[in-house]
Amino acid sequence: MTEVDLLTALPVREFVFFINKGIIAGLIIGSIYALGAVGVTLVFGILRFAHLAHGDMMTTGAFIALVLTALLPGAGALVGLPTAFVLMPIAMALTALLAIVLDRWFYRPLRQANVRPVTIVMASVGVMLMMQGLIRLVFGTGTRPLYVGAKDIYRLPVGDGFIVVTEPQVLLFVFTALCIVALHFFLTRARLGKAMRAVSDNADLARVSGIPTEHVVRATWIIGGALAAAGGTLLALDVTLKPDLSFNILLPIFAAAIVGGIGQPYGAVAGGLVVGFTETLAVFNWAILLRPLKPFLPDWVELPTQLALVPTEYKIVIPFFILVAVLIWRPTGIFRGSVIK
Repeated sequence: MTEVDLLTALPVREFVFFINKGIIAGLIIGSIYALGAVGVTLVFGILRFAHLAHGDMMTTGAFIALVLTALLPGAGALVGLPTAFVLMPIAMALTALLAIVLDRWFYRPLRQANVRPVTIVMASVGVMLMMQGLIRLVFGTGTRPLYVGAKDIYRLPVGDGFIVVTEPQVLLFVFTALCIVALHFFLTRARLGKAMRAVSDNADLARVSGIPTEHVVRATWIIGGALAAAGGTLLALDVTLKPDLSFNILLPIFAAAIVGGIGQPYGAVAGGLVVGFTETLAVFNWAILLRPLKPFLPDWVELPTQLALVPTEYKIVIPFFILVAVLIWRPTGIFRGSVIK
């Protein structure tokens, strides 16, 4: 087989399939992980503990959006967007308020008592279990659709195939990009953002310098809670909403935060995309890309019908592997945490 034959052996159809199931799918889940991981890394950078209830904050934010959608089902029709997305800013504000309340009731008393960080981590486990129980008590255990009506599907023709994205996916991409830009300007230009960086670098020095650390802590919970609600809502819009949503995203968002460098918001975004793409490409059936080569191979060569690195049912193993690999080979992560810079 010549080099030209190899270049022409891969039809556009298979390439488009790879874009849909590999690139776009990885970008979708990577964006969700990034939104969650930013909150995790901010809390760790400012408060120095791993907030294990963050995944349940994402679930709670999505259920708040569900309640708002049920109360105002026609809100989206006014602007031609999904109702849950239009009402998502309210859900973000309410989830941010919930995060502040949780800190006031559970975490701040422990900080004032100067307990070890591991004690606060254990407290976050209790908060996680409490939130899971309340969600199941109020909403049950079944799945619920968050998107009202039929999803708009956009098809970009490429050769004899189509690159396909849905309306919630487009909104996810745009919202994530805007959040990254807004977070960058907030941390680098806003006075409160600079104060957050100072507290992350040296809390004691920032306190004696006159920086209001309680305002910084409050801002941390507001940003983390708001992004958690957005991530949970956008994920539920793309798929379905279920009470155990946090079970599937908690480990990946922590893996993303550690991969990017714990305490580094930009690293959390990069880590989210790394984990998302790794998960997607690990379960992708690479045999589909080999099928066009069959006419150029000897008859006795049989191409596999399934060629995935990991079976789909073991997808949750991927974040574990990434987590262990990063902790062994680069414990500080891509951006060398653990202070906000």
